[in-house]
Amino acid sequence: MEAMKADMTLDCRGILCPMPVIRLSQAIKKVEIGQVIEMQTTDPGSVPDMEAWSKQTGHVLLSRSEREGVYTFFIRRTQ
Repeated sequence: MEAMKADMTLDCRGILCPMPVIRLSQAIKKVEIGQVIEMQTTDPGSVPDMEAWSKQTGHVLLSRSEREGVYTFFIRRTQ
C-alpha cells in the first residue's frame, strides 16, 4: 500500500479540543481545492470532532489512524 502524501502538515500534538479543528479550519483555506492536509493530534476527542467537521464542511476525511497515542488524519479540500 502506497503512503498517502500531504500538501501541508499540521502539527496539533499537545493541543486540546477545539483548537485542532480551529487550526484545521484556518489551514484548509491556505491549500488549493483537491489538495490534502495531514493533521496530527494527541487529543482522543479529535476523532469524533474530525468526523463531525468533515460532514459539516463538506471536506473529505480520507483516512484516520492512531499509533502510540498520536492520531493522524488526512483531509482533502473540496471547495
